[in-house]
Amino acid sequence: MPMIEPQPDQPAAPDADRGRTRLARKWAYLLSGVTVVSLSREELDVELGGLLGLLCDALHRGDSAHRTPPDLSPAERIGARLVALGYVGEPGLRCTLEVLGKGLPALPEFQAVEGAADRVVAALGALSCGFLLAHERSVLDQQEIMHLSLLKAVRDAQWNLKQSEARFDEVVTSSASGIAVVALDGRIVRANAALAEMLGHPVGELAGSVLYDVVHPESVEVLRDAMMALLDGGKERIRQSERLLRRDGDVVRISLTASLLRDADDRPSHFVVVIEDGTELMLLQGELSRQALHDVLTGLPNRQYFGTHLETALRRADPAYGVTLFHVDLDAFGMVCNSLGRRVGEQLLVHFAQRLKAVMARENAMIARFHSDEFGILVENTESTPDIDTIVRAINDELAEPFFVDGHGLALSASAGVVHRPAKGIDPVELLRQADQTLRRAKDRRRGQWRMFDREADAHDRRTQARAVGMAGAWEHGEIGVRYRPMARLADGGAAGVEARLHWNRPDDTALSHECCVELAESTGLMLPLGDWLLRATARQGEWWRQRAGFGRSMVVGLTGHQVSDDALGTRVTRLLADTGLPPEQLLLGVPAGALPVSGVMENVVALTDLGVHVMLDEFGLGPDDLRAIEDLPVDIVRVDRRLAEWQAWSDSTFLGALVPLVRQVGATLVVDGIHTEDQANWWRTAGAELATGDYFGVARPPAELAGQFAGT
Repeated sequence: MPMIEPQPDQPAAPDADRGRTRLARKWAYLLSGVTVVSLSREELDVELGGLLGLLCDALHRGDSAHRTPPDLSPAERIGARLVALGYVGEPGLRCTLEVLGKGLPALPEFQAVEGAADRVVAALGALSCGFLLAHERSVLDQQEIMHLSLLKAVRDAQWNLKQSEARFDEVVTSSASGIAVVALDGRIVRANAALAEMLGHPVGELAGSVLYDVVHPESVEVLRDAMMALLDGGKERIRQSERLLRRDGDVVRISLTASLLRDADDRPSHFVVVIEDGTELMLLQGELSRQALHDVLTGLPNRQYFGTHLETALRRADPAYGVTLFHVDLDAFGMVCNSLGRRVGEQLLVHFAQRLKAVMARENAMIARFHSDEFGILVENTESTPDIDTIVRAINDELAEPFFVDGHGLALSASAGVVHRPAKGIDPVELLRQADQTLRRAKDRRRGQWRMFDREADAHDRRTQARAVGMAGAWEHGEIGVRYRPMARLADGGAAGVEARLHWNRPDDTALSHECCVELAESTGLMLPLGDWLLRATARQGEWWRQRAGFGRSMVVGLTGHQVSDDALGTRVTRLLADTGLPPEQLLLGVPAGALPVSGVMENVVALTDLGVHVMLDEFGLGPDDLRAIEDLPVDIVRVDRRLAEWQAWSDSTFLGALVPLVRQVGATLVVDGIHTEDQANWWRTAGAELATGDYFGVARPPAELAGQFAGT
């Protein structure tokens, strides 16, 4: 088999190269101590270095964000390559699994990769499968060679018995497989030492005994029928998994292959039976299966095993009590890893797993680690099962006891999403989704809490999320457009400018407002390209109105926190002004007051004003530092948040009445958002506000409906 050359997607970093080189050398050193290969030590270092590089690159190609697993075919080819290196065998495979199982997760390049341990487990499973398949093919090839040799030896025995016996002894004596020549009636004519040792008999004792006497009684008839099929010519060879009886009464599981020998006249003469001891292989396969279904770090079942168990538990659930599914998340785990290191975080996860097992020790429950710091608990309820609040409080009580790692006392909390007594026929995948989504809602409120699955809230969340993920397609198909509403002077109601607003005209449902569109776009990351498009469309519209209708008032666009913290905001605005021809002083951009503490926002505001663009402090009046921001920033316009305008309409306005003079003291123009009635407009005008937006002065409309209002403005 040719050497496997790695083909990485991109060159590994120097630190990654050094880590891989050290691990490859350790692998080669330990492997050469337990196996015999045809390569020198230096050649083995190079060979295993290439295989390790191929495996690392394959692990990097998975998509963690979408839980897409890496391509494991390179790992299977690596397993096959190990078989081709020489007499590697089971010790070599065990050595490889131990070295890579510990070494791969410790490589620096995988420290920050989410789910790296799960990927390593899957890759080692694939490597083992490739090794076992190649090893099986090798065994079959060896058996084929032995069969051919035996056939020739038996034929030659008709002419020279002594020469035939010598050849037979040469083949069977050195074989680690059990070999027997069996007469057509089932009597063992000859058996090698390997078969005698396998069955616990002295060498030579099996000769003269009947093969079927050492086969488990439940399998005798199946084997006898197969041997008769060979004798009748229905098959050329049989291969079966069998159970043989040892002399001491124990049962040994073996793989039996039998073929028919013919004499010089082509008449059936004997059977040749080759027996491979499958006990070690079955144990190894069982261990690999266990590893594939359990988390390497905590030893708990993984999500795959948990899902299978969940399906079974739902079928057998007690109709009166049902089951309860907990999706548990360790709060502030990211802070621990970022501040104290990943190793401390891993020890904390092991501690958390032990605490969960202690809490649920008296319940019929399965605990699994899903990924990172998220765990699942499935409780099959009985009359004595504690209520949900008791279980969650017990978990947090256990976590409240400080756990010391490297001198750091860690005491955290856990949040949980709970689905109690789901429908018996529910799809396990859907049940897991419900628990996960409920956990997200629980963490939205505060840490260390739990929340029960709410069908109505879940349906609302799914509708909202469906709108959010479908928004890009709707934008592409032209369903999302730009409408404009006046920014009016409170003194006379005249237009001081127009504000651009997003509008999603959904053909089969209610249209969505600007605020809804912004919220959805922010949740998916679409706001940056959508906001850039809104800015460009507004600038083009403003330039068109300026040239055609003589409109020279402000074109107002409210930015989101995502947009105003974008490092390329200044470049984007500069480019769109150059492309559209809109004078910079005619563009008024709103900056949310709540975004000011974010890194880079202050610098962006200064850069915009340096371009000649006017900046308005938006959503003003809800933060403790809003007034101070007016003094610190080159902003001369502030807009009171619409929620304060609504508050003024039904509550005591003493606070708001004091707010306006404070703004006026710093020389800023005050704009009020959310004016819907004449009484609100009169109140704010009397209080001293200059400008306002809201339905009272005009709802957002398509640009064609506003063009006639701008003549001469």
